[in-house]
Amino acid sequence: MLTRSAFEKHLQNLTQSSGNSTYLLAVSGGADSMVLTYLFNELRDSGCEFQVAHINYKLRGEDSDSDQKVVEDFCKNSNIKFHLYEVSEIDNKPENSIQLWAREIRYQFFRKIQERENLDFLVTAHHLNDQLETFIINLSKASGINGLSGIPINKNNILRPLLNVSKEEIYKFAEENKIEFREDLSNKKSDYLRNKIRNEIVPKLSETNENFLENFSKSIFYLNQTKDFVQKQIQEIESKLLISDKEYIVLSKEKLAMESDFVKFEILKKYGFTQPEENQKIFLAETGSSFHSKEFKLSINRNELIFSNLNSESKKTEEIILTNGLDLNQNSLNIDISKHINAPKDFIWQFDAEKLIFPLKLRTKKEGDIFHPVKFEGKKKVSKFFKDEKISVLEKEKIWILCDGEDQVLGIIPYRQDRRFQANNNTPKKVIVQWIEELPIL
Repeated sequence: MLTRSAFEKHLQNLTQSSGNSTYLLAVSGGADSMVLTYLFNELRDSGCEFQVAHINYKLRGEDSDSDQKVVEDFCKNSNIKFHLYEVSEIDNKPENSIQLWAREIRYQFFRKIQERENLDFLVTAHHLNDQLETFIINLSKASGINGLSGIPINKNNILRPLLNVSKEEIYKFAEENKIEFREDLSNKKSDYLRNKIRNEIVPKLSETNENFLENFSKSIFYLNQTKDFVQKQIQEIESKLLISDKEYIVLSKEKLAMESDFVKFEILKKYGFTQPEENQKIFLAETGSSFHSKEFKLSINRNELIFSNLNSESKKTEEIILTNGLDLNQNSLNIDISKHINAPKDFIWQFDAEKLIFPLKLRTKKEGDIFHPVKFEGKKKVSKFFKDEKISVLEKEKIWILCDGEDQVLGIIPYRQDRRFQANNNTPKKVIVQWIEELPIL
């Protein structure tokens, strides 16, 4: 039963606090969000601090303005800080996907307020009927246990404290406490999938059992407990596959291949690889192959799966000019690369200055790079050189290519110099590229 005391206790359990948190309430003017606002207002004498945000999408003419007035008047009469966003032409309302467009607008608005006002939690008025509708939608999409677990009650600092309360209870509470609210008549139309489920499917399901919603709530609770248990098991399995979690996440490809398709999917899904058909290719791919999700690059290195975060990965500077500020007219030009990259302390290459086109630079490997390595006949692709030398995927990421002004490869540091530009004893003017160890100050 929905009461102030039960709600207060539930809120404290959700936030693990005794009233020190601050909240932003997303309020539309409907029965659920106005009841939510009323309950928070009742808790103000206990030190509960909150503000209200409302968006007028201008989709229903005077009805939209009336929704806004109900929320605004309640906040004004109760001395609650009120934030309003009115959609205008600059918001580029699309002809299709209105719901996605509206969702993006409201969450951007809410986050801005939270940051500016320093509010801990965003609170929405999702209720048990919303949970059932979401369950049915996800059931139709074969979304697995995560989808069937429904809307999370507390995730990413978004709270949904009415999620276990039915719409009927909310209406009853509003009536008993004389809470003014507005009905969105567009919800009565079955033009969207959610509305069709709400208006046509849920009533028929409820007819099958008078305790249908109550039993559904228990089922969701059990499903969430099952999901938590499964996730813990997946984490334990992944920890046994883990080879390294330092600069990159490295998992054993061989061991993961032996797990069930479900475990493979759940582990790869963490890194954004969510297509089962595509994921199968990962286990058939050869060394050097790579796959990309929105956030991760997955590289295959023999029996390893190497995940690098595309967003947080510290990428090397694409190009470093080495000869800026140097006098190119000297008979012997010394270039110290120790200021820019790591190399063996005895690293030194000598070039014939007359064969070089300046400026000299360091860069990462490019597709199609070719060079003529010393002690080899003919030319060789840099990628083929890496393969022949059995250079691992991780090592390749750290290798620098020395090039001239026309992007010709002068060598792969520290492995092999290009013989075409190499100096000899008779070379009159040399360019010396070396790694000079900085001596300690005594």
